[in-house]
Amino acid sequence: MKFETVLFEKKNNIGILQLYRPERMNAVIEQMYIDINKVLDNVEKDASIKVLVLTGCVWKREKGDKQAFCAGADLKKHSEGDRTPFEKREYIMLAHNTTKRIYEFSKPIIAAVNGPARGAGTEMALNCDFLFMANEATIGFPETSLGTFIGGGVTYHITKLLDMQKAKELIYTGKVLNGKEAVDYGLAFKNYPIDIFMDKVFEFAERLSEQAPLSMKFAKKLIQKAPFLDLDTVITLEAEAILACMTTEDWHEGINAFMEKRKPVYKGK
Repeated sequence: MKFETVLFEKKNNIGILQLYRPERMNAVIEQMYIDINKVLDNVEKDASIKVLVLTGCVWKREKGDKQAFCAGADLKKHSEGDRTPFEKREYIMLAHNTTKRIYEFSKPIIAAVNGPARGAGTEMALNCDFLFMANEATIGFPETSLGTFIGGGVTYHITKLLDMQKAKELIYTGKVLNGKEAVDYGLAFKNYPIDIFMDKVFEFAERLSEQAPLSMKFAKKLIQKAPFLDLDTVITLEAEAILACMTTEDWHEGINAFMEKRKPVYKGK
């Protein structure tokens, strides 16, 4: 299936979603959010896809390849001022619903930030399960310098990843971090040189893809909910998840593989 603003392909059990508006450094417009949701629909239905990688495109230029993750919202489009107040609200809610869907998606999503990430790009990246950055890539929150405000649940996520003063520093000042700095801050998970970056991302994605899909689904859901629940509730939900797993074919496959000393082959059933 072809899309207007993104590219999608499968690599073994890994789905690869590339933001693709190279002429605008993958800046977001409404159609990009629509296309992302269509890809998520397809990945949700495809049992063979165990993990999704979200990254930016690489495009050819006279002075060498250029990479970007997402430059944020397309300010050129915004500056045209042709949206009614209702249309502005619809756009904002589309953006927020998309990032929330990324956060709540049933399968693991890895953000592979291969180049500059700003605004809407950082919002999508922070809603993924893991945030990988190339050393040369950068990430930042420029909203206060543009007279606007961050969205996509950033204030929710960043205050759980960082201490309050570091979170305020990044949001208040718009400080830009490279890959190593983002990892040192605790904002990103791993950083690698650009020449081995995607290999390392796929290596990690392959590791995740080998796990039992239903177990991963429960793990993602409960890990994200647990901080807001009391211990008794968490224990009850964990017990229900264990019981649900024990009714599946994958549970038997895991036990048999362990006994037979072989690698299990999970089907998500």
